[in-house]
Amino acid sequence: MMTLHELLEKSTNGGAANIFIVSGKPLCYEKGGEFTELTEANVMPETAREIINQAYQLAERDIGRLLTSGDDDFAVSVKGLARYRVSTYKQRGSLAAVIRVISFGVPDYRAMHIPENVMAVAEHTKGLVLVTGPAGSGKSTTQACLIDRINHSRSGHIITLEEPIEFLYRNDKSIISQREIDIDTRDYVTALRACLRQAPSVILLGEMRDYETISTAMTAAETGQLVISTLHTVGSINTIDRIIDIFPPGQQHQIRVQLAMLLRSVVSQQLIRTLDNEVVPVFEVMHVNNAIRNMIRESKIHQIESAIGVSPAEGMMSMDGGLLELYRAGRIDAATALRYAINQEMMARRLAPGGQQEGRK
Repeated sequence: MMTLHELLEKSTNGGAANIFIVSGKPLCYEKGGEFTELTEANVMPETAREIINQAYQLAERDIGRLLTSGDDDFAVSVKGLARYRVSTYKQRGSLAAVIRVISFGVPDYRAMHIPENVMAVAEHTKGLVLVTGPAGSGKSTTQACLIDRINHSRSGHIITLEEPIEFLYRNDKSIISQREIDIDTRDYVTALRACLRQAPSVILLGEMRDYETISTAMTAAETGQLVISTLHTVGSINTIDRIIDIFPPGQQHQIRVQLAMLLRSVVSQQLIRTLDNEVVPVFEVMHVNNAIRNMIRESKIHQIESAIGVSPAEGMMSMDGGLLELYRAGRIDAATALRYAINQEMMARRLAPGGQQEGRK
């Protein structure tokens, strides 16, 4: 039987992004959307349980939560290899796991193809900054690069609230306190309320997942800190609508006014597979200027897309514009551009014969 360490070593050295331990399939890892099998035989339930138990022993964590709730999430580090985010779960009565490989330290944003327009978001010193996108789109990496930029550029106390901690930072100009949900604190809301008494300059909130967390995050941003968090939305319009819609109808006007004052930038991203089999990120960047602030306040959110398109001088960039650039460069086909577009109707017109000139305006 392959041990956990052997599995992690072979997968990491092979450039894995995710490692899979699922009964009925061989042990395997995924890299760039392609799967590599590490064993010839399928994993038996008792083998999966043993490897997953080794992960819990390595993390010095009680497996009882997984056995009771059916799901668990934690991180482990292996010296000389990497750091790993482990998501364990039950399936068909057996234990299974997906392990995400995270390199030690924060990656170079240039190697991650993160543009300067995105990194400029780190210049904000107060308010709310949101990094959004579907699961697995690289939001945590972008957040980490922003925190790293702040850490190396100005003094302050940065508090990260994560579930689990993924990237490890070394103090430079700033002091960084990293707190893990369930280990260092009970939950996001408890940690958020507590950290306001801990002299924060920047608060990194792993995810705004519910009404109470979003409400508390906005309160934190009101007190003068920079709050950076994520949502599983694509595009600034969907992000703003998601925040407003989570509040009761009677509070939504007040939230529009509050959000118009607090929101500084929304970075939205998707990972796109190119025709040469490379995975690259495509970004939308919205900075809240006076025009967009009025659109949010007056519930004219649908106009934001046009405002982004006409504001490249302010560092804004549109998702669909990035997709068009990839298409014109021959890196993706029309079907891919259309599938990932935010405004699919407009994208279809731009991709039609004779429609590319419209996209260059």
